[in-house]
Amino acid sequence: MNAYRLVAGAGIEGLRQVEVAQRALDALEVRVALSAAALNFRDLAIARGHYGGMGDQPVVPLSDGVGRVVEVGDAVTRFAVGDRVIASFWPAWIDGESSPAKTSASFGAQLDGTLARSMVAAESALVRAPDGLADAAAAAVACAGVTAWNALFVQGRLQPGASVLILGTGSVALWALQIGEAAGLRAIITSSSNDKLARAERLGAQGLVNYRETPEWQDEVLRLTGGEGVDLVLEVGGQDTLTRSLAAVRFGGRVVTIGGLSGWGEARLLPGALVGGNKTLAGIMVGSRRMTEDLVRFIDTTGLVPEVDGEFPFDEAPRAYERLASGDAFGKVVVALR
Repeated sequence: MNAYRLVAGAGIEGLRQVEVAQRALDALEVRVALSAAALNFRDLAIARGHYGGMGDQPVVPLSDGVGRVVEVGDAVTRFAVGDRVIASFWPAWIDGESSPAKTSASFGAQLDGTLARSMVAAESALVRAPDGLADAAAAAVACAGVTAWNALFVQGRLQPGASVLILGTGSVALWALQIGEAAGLRAIITSSSNDKLARAERLGAQGLVNYRETPEWQDEVLRLTGGEGVDLVLEVGGQDTLTRSLAAVRFGGRVVTIGGLSGWGEARLLPGALVGGNKTLAGIMVGSRRMTEDLVRFIDTTGLVPEVDGEFPFDEAPRAYERLASGDAFGKVVVALR
């Protein structure tokens, strides 16, 4: 068997190993022998049936992966056989602002993804992998890493010395922490685990808040920033955290939301919280190929190595899902494909 397939909503137990026949390449397509794939929380949401835009047909899951080009179409110019590449999350979003057309299909959802020995993709959907990263780390770049990059530097427009509040210690949060530390940002991070906070401190966090011990954590953030608040909040919690995030950001600051772990059904946003503080609330969905390329250059320049929690063999991919679902992972969960 050379791939997994999953029907959205079938659960982790719905993962099935299958044999996928190789097809001929179109002129602008590339075949990649994949060596590692990384999981994101989105992949759990798809398995659980909590991710929109999915059909009822089985798909090869996961959006993130790394491998080497083994075959190119007749008109391919961006890559050659032997090049090491990663998949860009949105194949159609090359550059510029996002749009419905650019974000209508992603790997592992509407398109077959990376939980396979090989994949076929348009050359425009691939990016050269970071030179200094091993496969497990390189596989983790495209979704969580680019989301953090977009939040901090595209939407956030942060400069060295700026302050950022990072909610939780999930994969996007840790990417934001590591990118921010390498870029000279001052990071405050929250968690319900003192052990994870200690590990985050070793990665560069300058402020630590246990939100279970300090339910009104926005007050602690204000204390840590001399009453001013942070320049940017990376918001992931949804209805349970949004109001506090807006309270924790400074006058004129930004809250960038990338998801809602607690849902949005009962979220209440009072316009005065934005207008009165000249604050901005923005939502993002990962990022473009250009952002991915910018992040790869940043990684190559700074030597950043993303945190990897663990690597599972191909035949044990369901265990990788279970590890992510446990909430105990610290860093990316990866499946080895070779």
